[in-house]
Amino acid sequence: MSLEFTRITAAPVPSTARQSMVRMRDGVRLATDVYLPEGDEPVQAVLVRLPYDKNSSFVFMDTVAERFNARGYALVVQDVRGKFRSEGETAAWSGEVNDGYDSIEWIVNQEWSDGAVGMFGDSYYGFAQWAAVAGQHPALRAIVPRVTSTGWAPHVMNPGDPAIRRVPWMEGALYLASHWVDRDTYEYEPDYSIRPLRDAFEAAFEAIGARSSAFDLTVPRPVPVDAYGTVHPYDARPVPVLQCVGWYDNIGAAQMYDYTQLAKRPGWAAVQYLSAGSSDHNGYPLHDAPHTDDSMSEESLDSYLGPALDFFDVFLKGAKPLDTLPKVRWHLGHVGWQTSDVWPPEGTRTVSLSLADAQAATSAAPGGSLSEQPDASGSSVDWRYNPEALVPSTLPMTWIQLRFHPDEQAVADRDDVLLFTGPVRTEPLDLAGPVELTLDAESTAPTFDVLAKLLDVAPDGTARMIVRGDAQGTGRGELRIDLGHTGYRVRPGHRLALIVAGSDFPLYVPNSGTDENPWLTTAPKPSTQTLHTGSLNITVLG
Repeated sequence: MSLEFTRITAAPVPSTARQSMVRMRDGVRLATDVYLPEGDEPVQAVLVRLPYDKNSSFVFMDTVAERFNARGYALVVQDVRGKFRSEGETAAWSGEVNDGYDSIEWIVNQEWSDGAVGMFGDSYYGFAQWAAVAGQHPALRAIVPRVTSTGWAPHVMNPGDPAIRRVPWMEGALYLASHWVDRDTYEYEPDYSIRPLRDAFEAAFEAIGARSSAFDLTVPRPVPVDAYGTVHPYDARPVPVLQCVGWYDNIGAAQMYDYTQLAKRPGWAAVQYLSAGSSDHNGYPLHDAPHTDDSMSEESLDSYLGPALDFFDVFLKGAKPLDTLPKVRWHLGHVGWQTSDVWPPEGTRTVSLSLADAQAATSAAPGGSLSEQPDASGSSVDWRYNPEALVPSTLPMTWIQLRFHPDEQAVADRDDVLLFTGPVRTEPLDLAGPVELTLDAESTAPTFDVLAKLLDVAPDGTARMIVRGDAQGTGRGELRIDLGHTGYRVRPGHRLALIVAGSDFPLYVPNSGTDENPWLTTAPKPSTQTLHTGSLNITVLG
């Protein structure tokens, strides 16, 4: 039976846009819309380069253009090479440095341009900004990368700290296999019961009649891709940058890795700003989560575009003084927006919580304990990994964590999941900074996966995720798991809890339980993991 799919083609160009086919240095032409403000004077331009159809309702660039035009900016929106109306080969990450440079060069030679260019956008079109930074065009004056990472390349599967070996991300593979086949986008549901798992996507490629080169470079083993050429963005000429992060973004930890790395480089540190909200990859906010309304409100548009416009007013237009911008603007969940000069804010401290009473961790809530006192019991706990009874994912996709914001209680109570719960809070506890889990663990298998979530447990027992992370271990030794950064208030009556699982299916590829690649195995094996000790380091205010 052939797999069914929906093919999504380019939407009509809005009447408010003027499309040009802009020639790159190799002769390939990229479809480019220009939205101009009123008036005849040359203006600053903001460039957006994306692979998701510049005219689709998904990216709503005609609405974005209204906001930018009202501030006096030209908005230039372009389908990247090989996508939708643009010419060229469809190949994620390839050619973005040169294409970014050539697109900026085209802009500065237009009669409506005053020669200053900024860039804006989310996810892959945040990566396109970093590629343009690597190109070092002198007219690029400011960038606003949102929910993205320099590590989006060379593959989407393991952005962030390269020292951490990550669990293969099924959702990332689906992204590559649906958005990067050819000019269009495809929607389908792979059959994840197929073994080997790679063949679940082969069925889609056969039905479509084409395959994704980006998928083939990533599955079953990532192949290094030279996305930036001779200059990595970290080593390029510093450009004022506003890092727009979502605490609930599925690649938020990777973007905060960029932020912390650039903060160590004086040139970049001087021009790097942070705007971090309690939102997910698609912009759903913590407020009133889970959400039933998919529409973008005026308030949401203000939150999405306001920080970027204010940033460009300072660094692109020069219409506002530098001191109008906070160095760090961050949202404290359940409280509101805060400002500070640094991140983490002044006055924070690291609290280390021991994973104590480990022998109770496979029991139902409260399981083991999260304690500020070192665990002197010396207890350990085994937990099993059974590929025939995988721990189920609690939401359909991590891109929209807060669209669903599921209750994790049923997963936490499984006997193949470790649960550690802290005491009921009598005073608010404000988290403001990185969260990291360190385990001393081993497995009967050559490798084992650890997927961890820090939860807020309400008085009624419902448990909602605050941050998450994953890592793959080998042998016995210290396993470090980066759970990202957060700004979050644990309110009185609530408790912190940590869950540790060996799978999260189908969002993550299950471990093979052997030396075999998990994408290629047809008969994964069960295993037993042993946790000897562990500690959770959280950053708190006060």
